[in-house]
Amino acid sequence: MPNPTLLPLPVTGEGLVLRPLAAADAAALPALYDDPDVARYTPIESPFDAAAAQRYLDRAAGQTQAGQAVHLAITLDGGAPLGEVLAFAPRHGAADAPDADGTLELGYVVGPAHRGQGLATRALRLLGAAVVRDLGVTRLVLRIDAGNVASERVAAVCGYVDTGVVSDGVAVVWERRVPVT
Repeated sequence: MPNPTLLPLPVTGEGLVLRPLAAADAAALPALYDDPDVARYTPIESPFDAAAAQRYLDRAAGQTQAGQAVHLAITLDGGAPLGEVLAFAPRHGAADAPDADGTLELGYVVGPAHRGQGLATRALRLLGAAVVRDLGVTRLVLRIDAGNVASERVAAVCGYVDTGVVSDGVAVVWERRVPVT
């Protein structure tokens, strides 16, 4: 399984700088994550206040230290986060468990004030390309809750296909396979 924490950072391109979430981002996170759509379509705590932001950052730091995930702020210039994109090892033991060692799961959230600018699409493409190039990933997976039309559009534009596999009774697995060269 590729270790997402070995990705060279920051990742830049598509007019974005993807940099690690940092303690200094705590004050900005409630404006990004305390939103009905984030609560509905993600496992992020709701309501999301300053205390939730600190718990989230602590959990993200722990996942990074354990080599399980990389949480990246979506920024235009390396400054204030507009959202987040992350890569992590898929859950094992699920019906939709990875079928190869070259699989990473990706996820993304964009704050409500920053939607409609193509940030999720650009961040997903950029992170996907980086993990393929730098970590040798051959399969990228997304779990998108049924009815999350905006995320389904992002996935489709980025070349992911709906596998029809339902995960956790709610989310549909989307994937993009990368040919091995």
